[in-house]
Amino acid sequence: MTLATPTLHTTRLRLRPFGDGDAELLFPMHSSARVMRYWDSPAWTERARGERFVAVCRRMAEEGTGARVAIERASDGAFVGWCGLAEWNPVYRSASLGYCLDEPMWGHGYATEAAHALLTWAFDTLDLNRVQAEADTRNAASAQVLEKLGFVREGTLREDCVVDGEVSDSWVYGLLRRDWRPSDGPVPAR
Repeated sequence: MTLATPTLHTTRLRLRPFGDGDAELLFPMHSSARVMRYWDSPAWTERARGERFVAVCRRMAEEGTGARVAIERASDGAFVGWCGLAEWNPVYRSASLGYCLDEPMWGHGYATEAAHALLTWAFDTLDLNRVQAEADTRNAASAQVLEKLGFVREGTLREDCVVDGEVSDSWVYGLLRRDWRPSDGPVPAR
């Protein structure tokens, strides 16, 4: 079963399927040690990783396991990052949320705005009952994004990641359909 990757619009953002040219936009972001600081894998060291990432996004859609979208600013088309739902299970009506934004785009509310749009699509189109997300316990900004969206911290995965020899814990968050407030969209940062 395939899953059509959506194109979504918010006041400030456009979320769209990844294209071939996006591989070059992904590398600077994913090769940044600061951007990847709290990620579950090390920073990229080769440009071909961007092409593989785009290929995985397409494969997720073809296999019906999820949808990842590129995020760009509506005003000027600047690349912001990406947001996605993975591990979509139509039987359990669940999926996992993830996102990554380029450092110059931090602190503007873009992650919250993009994730809100994707979650609205997912609850409406995929008929989800639960969305899960994880955040490194040191990543206060990501935890704040999830909590603004209505996610509830459900527990801690102790020492679940080892990246470049550094061990870290992750918080597990859950958002249930009955707690989702699609009309309470995020207020853009000023």
